[in-house]
Amino acid sequence: MTVRVNDTVIGEREIAAEMQHHPAPSAEAAWQEAARALVVRRLLLDEAAARGIEAEAEGDLLPDEAVIEALLEHVIAVPEADEATLRRWYEANRGRFRTRELWEASHILLAADPDDRDARASAEARAKDLLAQVLADRDSFAALARAQSDCPSAKDGGRLGQVTRGSLVPEIETFLAAMAPGQICPVVAKSRYGMHILWLHQRAEPRELPFEAVRGTVARYLHDASWRRAVHQFIAVLAGRARIEGIDMEGAATPLVQ
Repeated sequence: MTVRVNDTVIGEREIAAEMQHHPAPSAEAAWQEAARALVVRRLLLDEAAARGIEAEAEGDLLPDEAVIEALLEHVIAVPEADEATLRRWYEANRGRFRTRELWEASHILLAADPDDRDARASAEARAKDLLAQVLADRDSFAALARAQSDCPSAKDGGRLGQVTRGSLVPEIETFLAAMAPGQICPVVAKSRYGMHILWLHQRAEPRELPFEAVRGTVARYLHDASWRRAVHQFIAVLAGRARIEGIDMEGAATPLVQ
């Protein structure tokens, strides 16, 4: 099936080539998204031509993309949100602006393939022996880590430094979240990488960031959201006055600015 935008025909091959950029649950859905994207591109290029807007490609931009960017810069003007608007949005969305839980920790890793039962059993037995040693004398932790750990942190005595929630495997984070600062985990922690002996030195709980620290982020978010709405509206106007055949654009998201 072909698609027509005013006097321009968008053929099946062009749509098929565009489909690779539009993953979807089905081939039909991908075809629809690809066709809409090409219609939007055609509408914008035609509008740029009608306005006499030209642009040279720079960097990674293709020639058509440069023209479309120049058109949108010419027609879309988004006012900056004032201070009161920024603060209202921040107050309504304070939960978005929190630091992650932070841990300062050390570990000794005895690596073992999760699919090798014998290796896992051997690593666990060794880990239990090492754990008994560090529980009896925590000053031995660094030396044992340098001698026994299979993690690159071994050279630093097992120190992982400061790590945030989400940066470690979930199995280890579960243990760290339950430990008290200064505590050596009383049991061997198991992960997909092997057996771990954990020492939590310090923790910093999540905290809310003040408005002053995130003002720039809020301003950029609101500006970008306003810009996307303006572009959607502009394209809707172009589509409303164009003759489009072969594809339904009604209620469709604008592929260019999703």
